Amino acid sequence: MITYIIRRLIHGFFIIIIVTVLVFSMMRMLPGDPITLFLSESEMEEITPEQIAVLKHKYGLDKPLIMQYIDWISHVARGDLGTSMISDTPVIEDLARVLPRTLHLGLTAFLISIIVGITVGVISAVRRGTWWDTVLTILANLGITVPIFWMGILLIYIFGYYLDLLPIYGYTSPFKDFWLSTKQSIMPIFCLSIIPIASGARLTRSTMLEVIRQDYIRTAWAKGLRERTVIIRHTLKNALLPVIIFKGMTFRHIFGGSVLIETVFNIPGMGRLTVDAIFNHDYPIVQSVLLFMAIIVVFVNLIIDFSYGWLDPRTRYE
Repeated sequence: MITYIIRRLIHGFFIIIIVTVLVFSMMRMLPGDPITLFLSESEMEEITPEQIAVLKHKYGLDKPLIMQYIDWISHVARGDLGTSMISDTPVIEDLARVLPRTLHLGLTAFLISIIVGITVGVISAVRRGTWWDTVLTILANLGITVPIFWMGILLIYIFGYYLDLLPIYGYTSPFKDFWLSTKQSIMPIFCLSIIPIASGARLTRSTMLEVIRQDYIRTAWAKGLRERTVIIRHTLKNALLPVIIFKGMTFRHIFGGSVLIETVFNIPGMGRLTVDAIFNHDYPIVQSVLLFMAIIVVFVNLIIDFSYGWLDPRTRYE
């Protein structure tokens, strides 16, 4: 077990290193000079080559690419994520400002997708062939194909403009105004969770149907056990392993989807910050945000790997 944990940690470390190299390289491939992007037209006419050279030296852009990468990684290892080239503020302060907003929406959507998706899948499998199964399967098939940005625009039109029930943009902390925060979060959370709910329901239904056909499930029914006991204690736990693995994969899709949703609903979170930073070639912010997301994904995958033993006692770590 200890050897397996160490090996998985080493794999995760190398994955993060590969992500840093890819992010660093792709940002440098974007056309345009990041120094000139945040200068106005009048400033471009007045600024001298010497002043541009000073700015490049300030942000380390006058060094060879390999030295820029080494400097960035060494600063990250010391907890220094650099300074934004646009706002000239420490990147860690920008992340601390927007991270709670993205985590609030993302984690809420993730928990809802787990609860609702598994519940819908179980009901559909247990009531296979009934109208419950038909309706839920159709809704799941529709939910897994809908573009979330289109869904967001549609919800804004219906519930924001037409019915005037919910705010169409912005974010308020639940600690500041819980009711307003709830109303502002309903549509973004729904958009973030709709695809994970639908895909989770489909997978849960499939795995439940496979387990229900097993001999030990028939034996449990033959013993006269209650339906709730058979489903929860004997069927669901054995059907959860592929579902939990899949949920770990959808976790990163939820945070990736926050880029679109935060843009559609004008939410100042990590997704919106990343989009603005990419257009402005703000290297430190883009690199730090994507590195942070990579660490979260690796951490979640490690938790899923370590949960195999509880979900499947036959699992052996070698």
